[in-house]
Amino acid sequence: MPHFRIKCKNCGTLLKDTYCAFCEHCSNALLVTEYRDKDFQYNRGEGIWRFNWLPVHKAEFDQPGPVVYHSEALGKRLGLESLFIAFNGYWPERGAQVLTCTFKEYEAAVALENARENGMKGLVVASAGNTARAFAHISSKSDFPIIIVVPKMCLLEMWYLIESVRVPTVALSDGDYADSIDLARRISSVLDMPFEGGVKNIAKRDGLGVVLMEAVRVMGRLPEHYFQAVGSGTGAIGVWEMAERLLKDGRYGNRLPELHLAQNLPFVPMVKAWKRKSRELNPAELDPALINLITTRVLSNRYPAYSVKGGIYDALTACGGDMYGVENDEVFYAMRLFEDTEGIDIVPASGVALAALIRAVKDGRIKSHETVLLNITGGGERLVEKERGTFIVEPVFVSKNTDERELEEILCKQLKTD
Repeated sequence: MPHFRIKCKNCGTLLKDTYCAFCEHCSNALLVTEYRDKDFQYNRGEGIWRFNWLPVHKAEFDQPGPVVYHSEALGKRLGLESLFIAFNGYWPERGAQVLTCTFKEYEAAVALENARENGMKGLVVASAGNTARAFAHISSKSDFPIIIVVPKMCLLEMWYLIESVRVPTVALSDGDYADSIDLARRISSVLDMPFEGGVKNIAKRDGLGVVLMEAVRVMGRLPEHYFQAVGSGTGAIGVWEMAERLLKDGRYGNRLPELHLAQNLPFVPMVKAWKRKSRELNPAELDPALINLITTRVLSNRYPAYSVKGGIYDALTACGGDMYGVENDEVFYAMRLFEDTEGIDIVPASGVALAALIRAVKDGRIKSHETVLLNITGGGERLVEKERGTFIVEPVFVSKNTDERELEEILCKQLKTD
């Protein structure tokens, strides 16, 4: 018997199917995992598989998780006594062994294992960069077939581990991340292979919630403040959902952490909607032209999970907190500050989160004694390149205007080659 059920966030209906990568019960509402165990446990295995609140039964591969530690150097620089860092990446000195250098690796591991256990034969995955690298790596080491779809505009920022070289990758030549999601859905239909579902996939959200579970395991409590950069919002929603489970457990605090979520100016549609206290995004603020002006294209989702029931708007309403728009120069400053104080490089999206924390401290939003969890969603790329070797992705290119028959021919040739 499964150790979890899936429930509609809107009406509370329990679903019979335990694989819901692209499902919804009520229109514009997320599904959520409901676990039979109400008490948080972390004695089930190694790495991320130690946690009981994951929608998998018996994983067939190892998966390292985040390293959470109390920051002395950065905390002292910011005047914070209880700053904890969740480092997601490659940093052997700290015990961090996430080779793709992104927390998306937990999402990929849980989503692919969940799909395998539910009889799926493969998945189509859309990405702006980090998700592609993570899914390619997990696909390679778990021998689970996937097809990855990315926008051409993100290729310069993309790299794979050497062992992921044979994972089929399609690049959209004339669109952004949102257009790539549309293409991924078309490929799913053409090949009769499920689309991984983005934020609708409960396995992806719970996989990203590993960050909070590990933090609570180390800290022994829920943080008072949580900082993260957001693109689709999947990770922040996963953290909120996990925080609600931990709150119900009763041993780790009596209130939800305040969420402090950040985007890179000028593409900040969720930030602007939240400042208006509006559930609805303004279409003008989703202008693709703005994406070319930011340094973190991995945060450039024009289909964010903001308005949907159970999405970012509801998460912020439930938890409190705020959203921050961060300039490019603030991102670069934060990246340098982290490396100077902590001793490891971080990716620009992590710089966005740290820049938001710097702003919040400066504005008096955070008291010096309060417990803060900073999610460094990626780091250690230079060391991976030096020690393991990486390669630039060489995809097959298609256009938004490619019809279904031609798309099928291209894909069949690509799959046969790979």
